[in-house]
Amino acid sequence: MNAKEISLEEGKVKPVVDHLNDLLANYHIYYQKVRGCHWNIKGQNFFTLHLKFEELYTAALTTIDELAERILTLGKPPYSTFKDYIETSQIKEIQTIGLKDTKMVKAIIDDLAILIAKEREIMEITAKAGDDGSNDMVNAFMQFNEKNTWMLRSFVNED
Repeated sequence: MNAKEISLEEGKVKPVVDHLNDLLANYHIYYQKVRGCHWNIKGQNFFTLHLKFEELYTAALTTIDELAERILTLGKPPYSTFKDYIETSQIKEIQTIGLKDTKMVKAIIDDLAILIAKEREIMEITAKAGDDGSNDMVNAFMQFNEKNTWMLRSFVNED
């Protein structure tokens, strides 16, 4: 399949695909970080955060799949190696073993801010390309991340 088959101009789709691949890389590193938090959470907030982290990594896994499939729909290959993810991602790995619960939450808040900024940028690019499908998809990801940022900030009492 190529962009033309879904009524999009090939030249306008290239920046969309590049940015979607960038977002895909960031989501992979974010996903693994949240899983690490889920596995390594300890203390009085264990039950609350263990469930929240599971919700977040499950949503991230679905997002990863949707991003890769959208990139394929646009006629290009998605990144598929950890080398690509690590080299491309603005989100960086952290050691979650022994990390205090509030430090975990703050790390996830920081990552969500990166994802939201990238999603806003992609929405501008997709709008210019007339790619409503990608725009709607990314908008849904962004709304989920905004809501969870608010919830996690409330948990650590940040304004």
